[in-house]
Amino acid sequence: MQRRTFLTLGLVGGAGLALAGCGFRLRGLDTPSAPLSELALAGPDSDLARLAERRLTAAGTQVHDGAGLTLNLGAPVFRQRRLSVLSSGPRDEEMRLVAPFSVQRNDGAYLLDQQRLEVSRIYSVDDGDLLGREERREETREELLEEAVRQLMERLRSL
Repeated sequence: MQRRTFLTLGLVGGAGLALAGCGFRLRGLDTPSAPLSELALAGPDSDLARLAERRLTAAGTQVHDGAGLTLNLGAPVFRQRRLSVLSSGPRDEEMRLVAPFSVQRNDGAYLLDQQRLEVSRIYSVDDGDLLGREERREETREELLEEAVRQLMERLRSL
């Protein structure tokens, strides 16, 4: 029994060393790196575009107009809809953010063609608390922007 366990552990260790020796790595376990070394940002000026530019710069990507790849960010569209049936008192609402984007090279070829970022959140509001209701909507809007940029960074990382 002891010999079998020793052999099993020896084979697993040897396989691990062989995989490490040939350069095999599990995706996502290494240190976070920049999705791209340089990138140009095109599209309308919006909160999403400004946040994406800040996150890309913080990750080490140089954002400038002369880059080899261009991230085309469309205007983000926020939609709200009421989920509750009652017209008074506390109710649930859903806010959804949809933003188109694409990535293309300088020669016009698309690396990512017409993709969409879609995120949504459900939150509760109360008609009696007007100030709190607007504050909660703004917080939800900021959360949606953060999540959309996180999704964008993950998609760019695949390039």
